[in-house]
Amino acid sequence: MTRFEITGASATDMEMLRTWADEEGWNPGDSDRFAFAVADPEGFLVGRLDGEPVACISAVRYGSGFGFIGFYIARPDVRGQGYGIQLWRAGTERLKGRLVGLDGVVEQQDNYRKSGFRSAWTNMRYEGVPRPGEDSAVQIVDAASLPFAALAAYDRAFFPEARDAFLSAWTGLPGRTALAAVRDGRLEGLGVIRPCSGAARIGPLYAATPEVAAALVRRLAGHAPGGEVAVDVPGVNPAAAAVATGLGLVPAFETARMYTGPAPELDLSGLYGVTSLELG
Repeated sequence: MTRFEITGASATDMEMLRTWADEEGWNPGDSDRFAFAVADPEGFLVGRLDGEPVACISAVRYGSGFGFIGFYIARPDVRGQGYGIQLWRAGTERLKGRLVGLDGVVEQQDNYRKSGFRSAWTNMRYEGVPRPGEDSAVQIVDAASLPFAALAAYDRAFFPEARDAFLSAWTGLPGRTALAAVRDGRLEGLGVIRPCSGAARIGPLYAATPEVAAALVRRLAGHAPGGEVAVDVPGVNPAAAAVATGLGLVPAFETARMYTGPAPELDLSGLYGVTSLELG
């Protein structure tokens, strides 16, 4: 008789989750798992069949009232056998009582709606090598040169809860580049690029204006192999899509940001690229 059990993810499991996500075509960051682990060490679950990993999910808690679901994957050879839904129930139970968000792939969105999620906006991944152009007059600096408290406070305009430990790792891991836009001493933009198996991913991408967003993308692309980048652009900000197309990037992959309740109040006009499809 087979035995299915759900356990917390080990460090080895976290690398496996990245591999599975890559096989799904999601192009996760090479070192994302190190930032994920500090966000909520107990938020990553693995389903094991007779001890062998066959499914996974992340159900990460932020603050006292928000949660985010990602990494919902069942191995292709066990799909349709009920293991994935058991993990789904375990993940949603862990976030019970919170507003929960996720970025759902197109083929799963109807299932998420059946579980009480409603679409807030569409994310479209744009990829390519940005066209050169004139940068904004804003000053672009290494984000590490600014007080971290300023970066964390800025991030709070675009995310429902404080996530300082995650943000510190996300912006500071080796191999990544985090750039900030500054004008007259004010923070007017932030972008992080990270290496992936495919195009280097930019996220988050925050900016006060389209010109600042475009300047950040061009500068960040200088840290990508071959200059090729990918940005998950929220459709709720039309200026963001205009920046992506103006830079010559093309649509490649679509998801939907969905919530179990009213969408949180965020500075959507300044959100040009979401941080991560797995953790929000």
